[in-house]
Amino acid sequence: MHILVTGGAGYIGSHAALRLLRDGHRVVIVDNLYRGHAGAVNAIARAAGRNASNLNFHRLDLLDTQALEHMMRAHAVHAVMHFAALTYVGESVNRPLDYWRANTAGALSLLTAADAAGVTRLIFSSTAATYGEPGPQDVPIREDLVQRPINPYGASKLAFERILTEHTHACKASGKDFACAFLRYFNVCGSDRSGALGEHHDPETHLIPIVLHCLLGRRPQSSNTLSIFGHDYPTPDGTAVRDYVNVEDLVDAHVHTLAALKAGDVRSYNIGTGTGLSVRQIVDAAERVTGLKLKTADAPRRAGDPATLYADPGKIAREIGWKAATREVEPMIEHAWAWMKANPRGYAN
Repeated sequence: MHILVTGGAGYIGSHAALRLLRDGHRVVIVDNLYRGHAGAVNAIARAAGRNASNLNFHRLDLLDTQALEHMMRAHAVHAVMHFAALTYVGESVNRPLDYWRANTAGALSLLTAADAAGVTRLIFSSTAATYGEPGPQDVPIREDLVQRPINPYGASKLAFERILTEHTHACKASGKDFACAFLRYFNVCGSDRSGALGEHHDPETHLIPIVLHCLLGRRPQSSNTLSIFGHDYPTPDGTAVRDYVNVEDLVDAHVHTLAALKAGDVRSYNIGTGTGLSVRQIVDAAERVTGLKLKTADAPRRAGDPATLYADPGKIAREIGWKAATREVEPMIEHAWAWMKANPRGYAN
């Protein structure tokens, strides 16, 4: 199959591209490299070995509809895995227009081009942020929870879910072969087991890489001390609890979902493990994996942070048989730690 991976120079997209190449697919990566890394594309090609000849990279912006359509026709693209997006919640509050432009207008441009080029399948990288601020009675979160995003990031993703749903229904009504799915992620972490790819964000906002950066002495202006935001939550150790899913498992969910889609399908799945880990548990696990001691400091809760947030992944298990293979956090931290030590400057090495 010929598969377009948008945002394939980013964290999740790069892992998806490598998995698809290893599975024998032809992969086209589109990335404008605003926050993606050319080094990630190079790393994918090296890790793909003899399948590297099945990889093509185009530096394109998703708002260039005509160029996207031309590229999809030229590569005879069958399906799209759409990861490209802006993803910082706080930044979305300060720069909402950028998020609506990238996450909604850009995705609409992509869908317009895909429709014109005859692409029949699209998997959308959505987010648990579309649910907003669930109450304690809503956890674990199911797909039927009312979606009330509280920031432009979640709202811009939800808007495209609705666009994609309406487009698919219209295609079905007219007899056109098209199907879609949106996968709502929780906390993605880890790296591929081969050590080829890793997590490189600037700035970094994810807990596990921040913990590892502190242990490596790489956190700027922080004395390499981890601030724990909230130590008085109604949880076993007082710190916030979240669902951490391995990036390779997440990619596997995309592969399974793509294979299961039939014409007219609109599927939505929460992607998580179904269990939660606290900030303190993550810190303890990182210390066990690395053998190092982390300095921490208690800080006030952040506005809008619920005490406990994790997925009910039962729907995807029932419908297509997917479950997260990695249930313990230590292997995820181990793989992330190995990549960081080998690549101290990330893809800027």
